[in-house]
Amino acid sequence: MQILPFYLVCDESGSMIGPNIDAMNKALPELHQEISTNPTVADKTRFCLIGFSDDAKVLQPLVDLSDIDSLPALAGGGLTAYGEAFRALLRCIEGDVTTLKGQGHEVYRPVVFFLSDGIPTDAGWEQAHKELVQARYGPKIIAFGIGEADPGTISQVANFRAFMQQDASVSPAQALREFAASLTRSIVRSASSIPADGSGGFALAVDETVPGFSTVSLDKL
Repeated sequence: MQILPFYLVCDESGSMIGPNIDAMNKALPELHQEISTNPTVADKTRFCLIGFSDDAKVLQPLVDLSDIDSLPALAGGGLTAYGEAFRALLRCIEGDVTTLKGQGHEVYRPVVFFLSDGIPTDAGWEQAHKELVQARYGPKIIAFGIGEADPGTISQVANFRAFMQQDASVSPAQALREFAASLTRSIVRSASSIPADGSGGFALAVDETVPGFSTVSLDKL
């Protein structure tokens, strides 16, 4: 069976406390429902939730969403540090892919939704990001910037799609729901296979626009 590892990596810094964290925690059950109730998608998708600030915590290890009743809540505190988030994500992906392949599955290139509302406070996070995207199973990263996030940083983090919030009335949770629905449609449409060497994967045909967000050109450096 072909499996798509799907990671939500969400900023949990102190500036997220309030409406943003609340909106994300309300969105998690809807993301759960969006993926787990479609038999085709639930069969192919595994989900992981990572929250980060000064450190990064794996709040929900990679799981079949149809096997759980609820997802853990995001919290807030600390500074906006990116490096540990990318290192934790890389460790997760490497371990998850090894486990899935050991179970006899083929693995699509992982997809990451990365959401931040601030500017990184840690020096050297770019190296951790480089190691992540250049790894054998380096993920496709869709980055969302909200609040005081820096568009240049968001475009550097993303390697597939980058967005900045333009309309504060549209919550990041709504944007993620839009993309979860789009990702679901993409998986349903996909009938491609993945080569034995782990390269490639299905064509991720997600939407190029999100209501309330502007598209940011990717940093190609």
